[in-house]
Amino acid sequence: MWIWIAVVVVAVIVMGAAGVRLLGRLDGLRRAAVKLQRRQAEAAELQESALALQATVLDVQRRAEAIQQRRAITK
Repeated sequence: MWIWIAVVVVAVIVMGAAGVRLLGRLDGLRRAAVKLQRRQAEAAELQESALALQATVLDVQRRAEAIQQRRAITK
């Protein structure tokens, strides 16, 4: 009888130790997920800024072409 109780106690201790290690890893995984979400938000902001900059560059390019055409016509 005592042997079975010892086996159960040892099994519970082993499972408890495994659970603690698992919870530690899950905490690390949660922190990594939070970092990833933050970086995704930063990437989205950068992408929006890049699109705005691209639109500005296209506008400047169109204006430059229009000025060149006006100069070509007046020459």
